[in-house]
Amino acid sequence: MFDKILIANRGEIACRIIRTCRKLGIATVAVYSEADATALHVEMADEAVHVGPAASAESYLRIERIVQACKDTGAQAVHPGYGFLSENTHFAKALEDAGIVFIGPPAEAIAAMGDKITSKRLAKEAGVSTVPGHMGLIEDADEAISIAHDIGYPVMIKATAGGGGKGMRIARDDKEMRDGFRAARSEAKSSFADDRVFIEKFIEEPRHIEIQVLADSHGNVIHLGERECSIQRRHQKVIEEAPSPALDPEIREAMGEQAKALARAVNYRSAGTVEFIFDRDRSFYFLEMNTRLQVEHPVTELVTGLDLVEQMIRVAAGEKLPLTQDQVKMQGWALESRVYAEDPLRGFLPSIGRLAYYQEPEDAESVRVDTGVVEGSEITMYYDPMIAKLCTWGQDRDAAIDGMQDALDAYYVRGINHNMAFLADVMAKPRFRDGRLSTNFIAEEYPDGFHGTQPTAEVTARLVVVAAVLHRACAMRDANIAGQVGGHEMEVGDDWVVFIEDERIPVTVTQAGDGAWRVAQAGGETQVQSDWRPGEPLFHARLSGKTITVQVDRQGACWLLTHGGASRQIRVLRPRAAELAALMPRKEPPDLSKYLLSPMPGLLTKLLVDEGTPVKAGEELAIVEAMKMENVLRAERDGTVSKLHADPGANLAVDQAILEFE
Repeated sequence: MFDKILIANRGEIACRIIRTCRKLGIATVAVYSEADATALHVEMADEAVHVGPAASAESYLRIERIVQACKDTGAQAVHPGYGFLSENTHFAKALEDAGIVFIGPPAEAIAAMGDKITSKRLAKEAGVSTVPGHMGLIEDADEAISIAHDIGYPVMIKATAGGGGKGMRIARDDKEMRDGFRAARSEAKSSFADDRVFIEKFIEEPRHIEIQVLADSHGNVIHLGERECSIQRRHQKVIEEAPSPALDPEIREAMGEQAKALARAVNYRSAGTVEFIFDRDRSFYFLEMNTRLQVEHPVTELVTGLDLVEQMIRVAAGEKLPLTQDQVKMQGWALESRVYAEDPLRGFLPSIGRLAYYQEPEDAESVRVDTGVVEGSEITMYYDPMIAKLCTWGQDRDAAIDGMQDALDAYYVRGINHNMAFLADVMAKPRFRDGRLSTNFIAEEYPDGFHGTQPTAEVTARLVVVAAVLHRACAMRDANIAGQVGGHEMEVGDDWVVFIEDERIPVTVTQAGDGAWRVAQAGGETQVQSDWRPGEPLFHARLSGKTITVQVDRQGACWLLTHGGASRQIRVLRPRAAELAALMPRKEPPDLSKYLLSPMPGLLTKLLVDEGTPVKAGEELAIVEAMKMENVLRAERDGTVSKLHADPGANLAVDQAILEFE
């Protein structure tokens, strides 16, 4: 076994690998960029080596610096995590030349599976079901259209060296093929320095199901069942689960055996994932093989009880797999939600900044949080905006979903925007509950984007009760302030009025004991038991026999309460104050429609118009770069540009004016 391992990665996966190394008694070396000097993975590791500036191309992707860090620290092996250099054959070979063990598959297997054309040919030769398509190189759009006619629309255009949804387009006719071919090649070239693409049949109502495999250097290959990753947005996975609600034991075994056959065909070693498309006719087709640890590996660990990182390390050290195929058992159900620093109300634009408040759900057997941040950590523009992977386990799928909804309620993050309201909304969809999934789920359930969660009547009723208790508890604390003038002490009454949306709800709040409250209103009385104290961000309580968690914030004189993915501003007043408040005029928000505002913090790379330029609705106006992504800003209506408020090269803040219309 190794004495010291270097982790060639950052963030949550680096922290996760360090935890397993600690369990095995292995010393760890972290590498870090200037932007990550105070990051959690640097703090957790036994040693840390600075490898360059913030940009990953100048730090985490510099092979020679990683190899030198191994030599300088005496690390005998490198775990690459996922992303960065994890599937880079040059990196694997550079380590081998330096006498350092790569904790992953052989470079030849990475190369074979990294090229989608080669991988599909090898899969077909190994007896793996493959999607009909053209695997050869395509020279121009006319050839692409001819191929599409032979296969039959709709088709998918994919970058040969692609991944993460980059360089992918769907074409349903010749026009879409011509446009998509150009866009896919351009995106592939900028993302992978390789503009080769191929074309395959697009499967209608597809489910994305992948098989986890493990192989050692002694000829043993097993699979650990499947993960369903169908909940995707723009080809990026959002929610994963194990097992899949779509598979029966026979299909699971067939997919597993094909995955093992492919692993044997390329002399695979270590952990790997064979991805399949599963169609509405219950047929499945090979998609690709990921020759690394997957982001979503925790759900497999939760249902099998195996530590995949540990198995990768042991295999790399020459050990045999600890179990055979018939010893693999799957118990219960696990879900993973990817918590991102992004704003789902603004088209999921990335959100950068400091985590002003950060509190994870309570650690329990059924909840797992894989993260690389703590309170005070910075979400920067340089790397993937993932905050954490939130996982839950249950005896069955319903229990895992219930646990996820509770965990999302109890995950308190402030300082940046995040997608937890969206995740909670997905969990609450009847179609998700029923397991009727496809990779089109988000596009079909949110055709106009996500505009926030509308609370159910039950959630609204809970928020009214909680707001009343919160306000009464704070009023009681305020009434105990020292130094009050005799005869004029503050008094706390029982009668209050709760304002939520356009409703005005009279309530009576009484304390029934230590932590016990009664809230009476026209609809009846609610018993509340809670140990909440003013200032705490989470209100844990039993409401009429049900355990709930509500996130608590103050906005001026109002409460901002979040529960079940819904946030509502609530005001609680005494009856007389409520009468007077009803007479106050409402303040109208300013009209910002004549401005083009930056929807995110980022770099203004291009201005495509000048002062005096007439524009039409939908026309491109500016390009803002953030989180390594180019975001095109378009005109929402016809008009004429009257003034420019920012120049190319400017660093923009959220809602900063870029230009103004007449």
